[in-house]
Parts: sequence; structure tokens; C-alpha cells
Amino acid sequence: MEVTGSTRRTLSIAAFALMAMAVASSLEPVAANKDGDALAALHKGLEDPDGNLKSWDPSLVNPCTWFYVTCDGDNSVTRLDLGNLNLAGTLAPELGQLEKLVSLDLSSNSISGAIPAALGNAKSLTFLHLDHNRLTGPIPRELVGLPNLGIADFSNNDLCGTIPTDGAFQKIPASSFANNPRLHQGGEYEPSC
Repeated sequence: MEVTGSTRRTLSIAAFALMAMAVASSLEPVAANKDGDALAALHKGLEDPDGNLKSWDPSLVNPCTWFYVTCDGDNSVTRLDLGNLNLAGTLAPELGQLEKLVSLDLSSNSISGAIPAALGNAKSLTFLHLDHNRLTGPIPRELVGLPNLGIADFSNNDLCGTIPTDGAFQKIPASSFANNPRLHQGGEYEPSC
């Protein structure tokens, strides 16, 4: 069979199309990394005067190479160790998208604003340290439904309303809520205070 110029051109176009589809399909996981997107949203809401989070580059394949981030073998975020980094700003609701997050430490910073109710969607969360910040508002009721929450510290903030006592909060000691002058035991849940 004789290969003509038009046949070569058709084969070249077909080969290029196949190569383009292969490249496009290999890039899909990069764009779809919701853990990276969630951490990028958190980073956007935080002030980082010391540059501790400068390695947080959302253009990377996943956030597993970022400082203070630990991932499992599937490149899912399991730990955020952001305690004592002189961070300020607010918490992003996208933290609730971190399905495999086991440990979240944001203690000893200057983070203000409310605890996002969406954090109650992080069902793997076992350790939650939000102490020594400037958080305000109530402790979201959605956190009561975290099935694995065993250790939590909300102390030394400006939280208000009722301390949850059911679900995961049955195991959390009173000292974990200390030094929140507007937080109290008992009474109806107050969605805003």
C-alpha cells in the first residue's frame, strides 16, 4: 500500500488527537483535587505574616508536599498541623471537604471569626485543637455528629452560647472550654449569640 501525503496528514491528525486526549485525561485528577482546593480556600482566608505557608502552591498536583500537611497513600489530607504559626484571619468552610482529615491543629494563633458548621462534614476528624485563638460565635451543633471526635480543645477564645453535651461532646472535659467568658453549660442551643 502506498502512503500518500493526504494519508500521512490524516494519520498525523489522528495521532495528535489521540495524544491530546491522553494528556487531557491524565490532567483531570490535578484539576479535581478537592483537598487541595479546600486548603487553598483556607490559605486565602488566612494572614500569614511570617510566610509559614509559602509552600502552599495550588498549582501543584496535590497538597501533600506542602509544609504542615500530612497525607495518606491516596494523597488525601489526614493532618493539618498549623499550631503556633502566627496566623490570623478566618476559617474556610471548605475544611469540611477534607473527608479523611483526622487531626486539625490551629491552636495558638490569632484566628478570628466563627467555627464553620461545615467542619461537621469532616467525619474522620478525631483531634480538633482550636484553642488560644480569637474565635467567636457558638460551637456549631454539626460538630456533635462527628463520630470519631475524641479530643477537642476550644479553650481561650471568645466563643459564646451553650457547650454541647451530646454525641462526641460527652467525652470532652470541661477544661476544653475554659476561658470563653460567654460560653456556658446547659440551656437551649443558640445558633447565634
